[in-house]
Amino acid sequence: MDIKDLKMLIKMVTETDITEFELENAEDKVVIKRGCTSAPQYQMQQPVSYQYAPAAGVAPMAAPVAAATAAVEAEAGDVVTSPIVGTFYRAPSPESPSYVEVGQIVEKGEVLCIVEAMKLMNEIEAEYRCKIVRICKENATPVEYGDQLFIVEKLG
Repeated sequence: MDIKDLKMLIKMVTETDITEFELENAEDKVVIKRGCTSAPQYQMQQPVSYQYAPAAGVAPMAAPVAAATAAVEAEAGDVVTSPIVGTFYRAPSPESPSYVEVGQIVEKGEVLCIVEAMKLMNEIEAEYRCKIVRICKENATPVEYGDQLFIVEKLG
């Protein structure tokens, strides 16, 4: 199986409701899995509090959890997750502008980012018209299946 066939299979799975696809012949075996039926569509991560160990003679301080919790709640929205394991890229090349920026409104089908997997560039597209609320990953960082890439606000 060549890269074009593999790319076509990945695109087919990501554009449909298929959660698992398996293809086997005499030479190749390909298994593509996405989603998890028992996991929620998105999760909000709660901030972690910690204790600071101060130097001698200095009173201990606790991390301000209330402000961080309010910031997380303000960003509630739909989450765009990575459909595969790979490397997250915000632009098609280092010299190019990013596909999207915070506050930008994107239409259904517009490219949000690229996730590179095994030298294959997979364009992640908007599944509906939305506004970018937050970009969760830094450019050129590794992502796992299901990692949050964007928080978006779904628009009519």
